[in-house]
Amino acid sequence: MGQPTLFLTVGLPGTGKTTAARRIEVEKKALRLTKDEWVKALFGQENPPSAQRVIEGRLIQVGLRALELGNNVVIDYGLWSRDERSTLRRAALDLGAMVELRYFELTPTEQRTRLDPRLAEASHVTWHISDEELVEWAATMDIPTSGELDGSEPIDEPPAGFSTWDEWRGHRWPPSVF
Repeated sequence: MGQPTLFLTVGLPGTGKTTAARRIEVEKKALRLTKDEWVKALFGQENPPSAQRVIEGRLIQVGLRALELGNNVVIDYGLWSRDERSTLRRAALDLGAMVELRYFELTPTEQRTRLDPRLAEASHVTWHISDEELVEWAATMDIPTSGELDGSEPIDEPPAGFSTWDEWRGHRWPPSVF
């Protein structure tokens, strides 16, 4: 078995991340970790932010363990912040794995064109997303640089107040909702 790879899907809702993650899952024999499927299965129509972060963190723990065991992993969350991507890149590299970022981008009109049918056809794994939410989320997204995408850019230092990326990861993705 070769060196495992962590695939990170980056982008806003409706841009094609999950479709790509499913393809990576098959083509690269990767463990696919799609947060929305878990949140929806556990909470139905509710989408509590505190539970999302915990579920993301738990899935990341599973993913890192799978990498450690030599398996490819694809994380399908969006990963809008550079810090999220940096901590996962660092963790994977520390485990001897490679990392591939896949960035997905569409216009708001194209997103809406995809989101409405998705809600109608697969409401068991998605929620309604308003145009206002799409605008708000787009404004908060740290678009990956070309160096981040091709892996040539060094990983940033952890944010102020954190001595390691592991420490930041534990803060970003807490172990429980309490």
